[in-house]
Amino acid sequence: MNVPLLLSTVAQPVDGPSQISLWMFLAFVAGTLVITYFSARKSTGASAYFAAGRSITGWQNGLAVAGDYMSAASFLGIAGMIAMNGYDGFMYSVGFLVAYLTVLFIVAEPLRNAGKYTMADVLAYRLSPRPVRAAASLSTLTVSIFYMIAQMVGAGVLVRQLIPGVSYEIAVIGVGILMVVYVVFGGMLATTWVQIIKAVLLITGSLFLSVLVLNRFDFDLGKFFSSLTAIKSTAANGDTVVRNFLTPGLIFKNPWDQISLGMALLFGTAGLPHILIRFYTVPDARTARSSVVWAMLIIGLFYIMTTFFGFGAAALLGPDYLEKHGGTNMAAPELARLLGGEIFFAFISAVAFATILAVVAGLTISASTSFAHDFYSNVMHHGKEAKPGDEVRVARITAFVVGALGILIAIILGPGVNVAFLVGLAFAVAASANLPVILFSLFWKRFNTVGAVCGLIGGLLSSIFLILVSPDFMKESPLFPLKNPALVSIPFGFLASWIGTLLSSEIPSDEKFTELTVRANTGLGSEKATEH
Repeated sequence: MNVPLLLSTVAQPVDGPSQISLWMFLAFVAGTLVITYFSARKSTGASAYFAAGRSITGWQNGLAVAGDYMSAASFLGIAGMIAMNGYDGFMYSVGFLVAYLTVLFIVAEPLRNAGKYTMADVLAYRLSPRPVRAAASLSTLTVSIFYMIAQMVGAGVLVRQLIPGVSYEIAVIGVGILMVVYVVFGGMLATTWVQIIKAVLLITGSLFLSVLVLNRFDFDLGKFFSSLTAIKSTAANGDTVVRNFLTPGLIFKNPWDQISLGMALLFGTAGLPHILIRFYTVPDARTARSSVVWAMLIIGLFYIMTTFFGFGAAALLGPDYLEKHGGTNMAAPELARLLGGEIFFAFISAVAFATILAVVAGLTISASTSFAHDFYSNVMHHGKEAKPGDEVRVARITAFVVGALGILIAIILGPGVNVAFLVGLAFAVAASANLPVILFSLFWKRFNTVGAVCGLIGGLLSSIFLILVSPDFMKESPLFPLKNPALVSIPFGFLASWIGTLLSSEIPSDEKFTELTVRANTGLGSEKATEH
């Protein structure tokens, strides 16, 4: 049966920020700063700063990976996309969830066994290190900044709703400063524990919110989904439109758009720098595998729950209400305010803020680690630090620069852009530039340095170019018809790697490929390489 969806029949949330929200927000900030203080006392030396001393256990790293992955795009952006567009928004949840299978079966164990701190360690294992590391560092910085922008936009929208009189711009700057403090002083250890705490809070809040939604429909799934077949909203001309949120086509008018997005999400996770570096924080490959299993269980539970609070916001609040109260990115917090009052709104908002801080910190440390370890130490100084401690110092300086760039671009874009859409673009760039080169390095004996550089730069430039000429950026007359470039840019990344390899006369060492294969699959020799 259909449930009437007139907003007049639903108790509306109270407008305006709450003092409870503000105090919970400040309590979380204070708690994470305490973690950073104690972590800073242990973050001495490159191994401690970049990889938390490789002391993180499987379940801890699983929670941290989940905390890193379940970003503002997931909690705020996807909930908003489902609330505004129904089935098409839910496709983001499916893509994010399935993507971890690629990480589990292909990337996690070989990466942990063959690398030290960054993705480029694997790429440079049997290729010329300087050009490969330079290209990998550029790719890492680009993907991290793309992903970071989405989190900063979410932070600005959220903090603006929480604290009276604070503008979007000031909110973004404040979050950026906090992020830099975590990374500069606490390193990977502080980042890991912020992510663990955030994951626990996020799962707890999402579970409770999902239960409250189902309670409104008497825990009857048939009744819940029936309510989504006649969602009312106001069109641009002022007419009332009734839409079925269980049918596709509200976002993806072109089916190729949905295929392209699915490719970006499915393959992009295995190329995300801030996810890949998490596998260097564990002591061995077995722990890396177990951490991925833990992460998949937690992430799977979370994305199932996005169904309930995303569709729940559509049924109980409606698109018109959300447009007037913070836009799509505030769907989950506003739903929490409706169902649980100001205290639950405060808790969910604090969880969303924790989500943003944890992910942004992970992105910042991955970018700064790549620049310091790959470009500064291995490109500029040929694999040797100029002075003891220089690598960590350069990473800290890079964190400031990356943070400033993220803040600036987020302010330029403004609060109206959906964060899940921005993250979809970051996934496309990661899948186009990083994944082809990782796979060829691990599994193709003939693959060489020219192929790696061509793949990294070709995938990076093609994906960014197609984004800039897509309908969302060239609204009048786009040169590329799809919103996400993955359908074209991922094959182009593989093609560029393949052609670059064949056109080069370089013949890589068979012995090094055999050594990499054995080490990636067994872990033999990895302990020696990770000593510092």
